[in-house]
Amino acid sequence: MNVMLRAAVRAAPSRGTSMAPNPPHRLRAAVAVPLAEELCALIERLEPRLELVRDASLTHPMRGPADWSGDPEHTRTPAEQQAFDAMVDSADALFGIPDVDPAALARTVAANPRLRWVMTTAAGGGAQVKAAGLDRASLDRITFTTSAGVHGGTLAEFAVFGVMAGAKGLPRLAADQAARHWPDRWEMRQIDEMTVLVVGLGGIGAECARRFHALGATVWGTSRSGTPVPGVDKLVPLDQLAHAASEADALVVTLPGTQQTHHLIGADVLAAIKPGAIIASVGRGTVIDEAALLDALDAGRVSFAALDVFEIEPLPEASRLWAHPRVLVSPHTAALSTKEEERIARRFAENATRLIDGEPLRAVVDTVEFY
Repeated sequence: MNVMLRAAVRAAPSRGTSMAPNPPHRLRAAVAVPLAEELCALIERLEPRLELVRDASLTHPMRGPADWSGDPEHTRTPAEQQAFDAMVDSADALFGIPDVDPAALARTVAANPRLRWVMTTAAGGGAQVKAAGLDRASLDRITFTTSAGVHGGTLAEFAVFGVMAGAKGLPRLAADQAARHWPDRWEMRQIDEMTVLVVGLGGIGAECARRFHALGATVWGTSRSGTPVPGVDKLVPLDQLAHAASEADALVVTLPGTQQTHHLIGADVLAAIKPGAIIASVGRGTVIDEAALLDALDAGRVSFAALDVFEIEPLPEASRLWAHPRVLVSPHTAALSTKEEERIARRFAENATRLIDGEPLRAVVDTVEFY
C-alpha cells in the first residue's frame, strides 16, 4: 500500500497541515499501546476503510485509565516481542508510540520503511518524538500527530480550581479548620473582579479562556499568531509577557515544554508579577523556573500556586514545593479521565479519515521545535 504524506508545515505546529497527495483507499494501522477492544471496534466503525491490527496479549496491560505505557512489571517472551515488532513493522500508521518508549519508536522507524503516520497518545508527544533521536529523513517521511486538545476541558477545570483556591484562600481555610480556629471574617477575592492571563492559547489555553470568561473574569492571553480566540479580551505578544504579568491577578500556564518555553516563567517575569498574583500550571513543568517560583512565593509576590506539572516528575521528596504553605501539589493527574481513551480513539479515527481523504491532519507535531 502506498501511503504518501507531505512533511508537516512548520509554521503552524498546533494545527494539522500534512496532506496525502495520493490518498490510500485503505490504511493499515497497528495498535502499539493498550486499547480496549470496544474502542478498537469504535475506530473501525468510525472509519471502515481502516485496517486496524491489534493483539491485546502483546501490549502491557493498563493499571488504570489511560495508562498507555501499561504495567512495567509485565514482560513479553522473546516470541511475543518478535510478534509485537512484526505487527508494528507491518503498518502504515501507528496508534501510539510502541510501549510509549522513544527507543522502541526509533527501532520501528528504522525497521518499517512504509510507516508514514504515528499518533502519540500524549498531548505533549513531541517530546517523545524528539527523544527518539530520529534523523531528518525519517522526520520528513513520517507525520507525527498528538492528542492535543483532547485534555483541554479537564485541565481547564483544574486551572479554574487552582485560581479559585488561591482567590478564596484555601490554605488559610484548611489551616484554620485543622486548628479548629474561628477567625474574624475576612474578604475573599472574586473571579469576576480579576484579570487572568492565560500563557499559551492552544487547545488547553482556549478552554481555560472560555471558562474564565464565563465566570466574568477579564481574560488576556499570550499569542504568537495574533489570531483572535473566543473569550479573550486582549492578546499579548510573548515579548510583552513580563509587562502583562505586572497587571494580571492570575497566570494560567498551559504551554508545552520546548527549548523556546524552558523557564519562560522565570526570575524576570516573577520579579515583575503583580503582588499577590496566583499561578496555575497545567502545561509542562519546565515552563516555570521552580527555584524562582519559590523565591516569589517566599517574598509574597505570588500568593498561591496550584501545580499539576513539575520540572522533574515524580516531584523529588527534597523539593520545597511539597511543604510550602501556599502551594498545591497535584501529581500530574488533572487530565486523567475515564473518557480520555475514547476521546483519543475518536481523534485517531478522525485523522485516519483525513489521511485517507487527503485532508489536513489535526495536531501535527512540529519536528523542528517538537511540539
